[in-house]
Amino acid sequence: MNKMPAEQAFFDEKAQEKKQPEKPANERGRRRIATLLGIGVVVIVAGLVAFGAKSQSDRHADAVAVLEARKNTVPAVRAMTVKEIAGPRTIELPGNMAAFDQATLFARATGYIAQRNVDIGSKVKKGDILAVIAAPDLDAQLAQARGQLEQFKAAVLQAQANADLGKVTDQRTSRLVQQGWSSAQQGDQDRLTAASSSAALAVARANVVAQEAAVNRLVQLTGFEQVTAPFDGVITSRLIDVGSLVTADAASGTSLFSIQRTDVLRVQVWVPQAAYFGIKDGDHAVVTVPELPGRTFDGVVARNARSLGPGTRTLLAEVDVDNKNGELTAGLYGILHLQVQRQTPTISIPSQAVIFNKDGLSAAVVDDQGKVQLRKLDVEYDNGADVEVRDGLKPGDKVILSPPATVSDGMQVKIQEPPPKTEAKPG
Repeated sequence: MNKMPAEQAFFDEKAQEKKQPEKPANERGRRRIATLLGIGVVVIVAGLVAFGAKSQSDRHADAVAVLEARKNTVPAVRAMTVKEIAGPRTIELPGNMAAFDQATLFARATGYIAQRNVDIGSKVKKGDILAVIAAPDLDAQLAQARGQLEQFKAAVLQAQANADLGKVTDQRTSRLVQQGWSSAQQGDQDRLTAASSSAALAVARANVVAQEAAVNRLVQLTGFEQVTAPFDGVITSRLIDVGSLVTADAASGTSLFSIQRTDVLRVQVWVPQAAYFGIKDGDHAVVTVPELPGRTFDGVVARNARSLGPGTRTLLAEVDVDNKNGELTAGLYGILHLQVQRQTPTISIPSQAVIFNKDGLSAAVVDDQGKVQLRKLDVEYDNGADVEVRDGLKPGDKVILSPPATVSDGMQVKIQEPPPKTEAKPG
C-alpha cells in the first residue's frame, strides 16, 4: 500500500541521521594518506640532497687527490747528451747550371749564305766551318786593293830611281860648283831636286804600307766569309739557312748561330752570409739533380764574386763540374752540397729540443739532481731539422727532447731510459 507524504518525510530523516556519522571517518582517512605522502616526499628530497652532497664531496676529494698526485708526480722525459762539433758543416743550396762558354755568332761579311754545314744540336770542334757566305762585292774590293798595291809598289821603284838620279846629279853638280865650272844656282837646283826625289820615295813607300793595311783588312773580311766555331761545343740555335741575306753592320748585324761549351758546366749558386767565411776557391762540392736520383757529380768551387749583394746579403759563387760524358746540360736545376768550415765550434741539437716563447729561444737542461735549468740559446745556424748553437750550452749537457708545456726552472724530472734494442733473429 502507498505511504503517505508525512511518513515518507519521517523515513528520509531517519536515513539521513544514519549517514551523517560516516563523513568524518572518510576525511580522516584522506588526511592520513596526504600526511604520509608528504612525509615520503620530504624523505625522498632529503635523501636526494644527501646523495648529491655526498657525490659532490667525493668529486671534490677525487679532484684534490688528482691535483695532489700531479703535484707530487715527477714527469719522465727523454733527453740527449750534446757534443761539440768542430768539423765542416754541409749546406744544401739550389744552383743553376750554365755553359762554361757561350757565344752568339754574327756575320762579319755582307752577302748570301752559300753553304750551311751544321744544325741545332750539332757537336763541333774549334775551327770547324759552320757556314760559308758568298760576298762577290767584297771579293772585288780585295782584287782592286791588291791591284792598287801593285801600282804603289811600282811607284816606289820609280821614286827610288828618281831619288838615285837626283842624288848622283847633286853630288856631281856640287863638285863642279866648288871647281867653278857650274853656277851656284844650278847647284842649289840639283840639291833641292834630289831632296824632292827622296821625299817622293818616302811618300811612295808610305802609300805601299797603307795599301797593304787595306789589303790585309779586306783579306780578313773575306776570311769571315767562312763562319768557324770559336771553341768546342754544341750548336744551340740556327737563325739562317742557305740563301739567307746577311749583313755585317756593327749595330744591326745578322746573328747566325748560338754555340755553347758544355764539357764543363758552371753551377751558379748564391751563398748566404752565414757561410761566406767558410767557403774558399778550391773547396770540393757535390751536385745532385732531382731527376737523376742516386747520382752525384763532383765539382770544385772555382770562383766567387768576393762581394755580397746589398739586397740579399748573398755571395755569387760558381762551381765547375766535369761533363765530358754529356750527362748534364746547361739550364738544369740542381742541389749543391758544400762543406763549410766552422769558424768556431758549435753544439747541434734537434729542433724538437728548442723552446720558443716570449723570452726567445731556450732549451731545458737536466742537471745531476734531476732539476731543470732553462738556458737561453744563441743560434748560429738553423736548417729546420737541427739547430747549431754557439752559446747557451756546453758539451755534456743533457737536453730534454720535446719538453712538456709546463717545464720551468727548478722543476724536478726524471730521465726516461730508451727501450733496449732488439736484435733481429736470423731467418
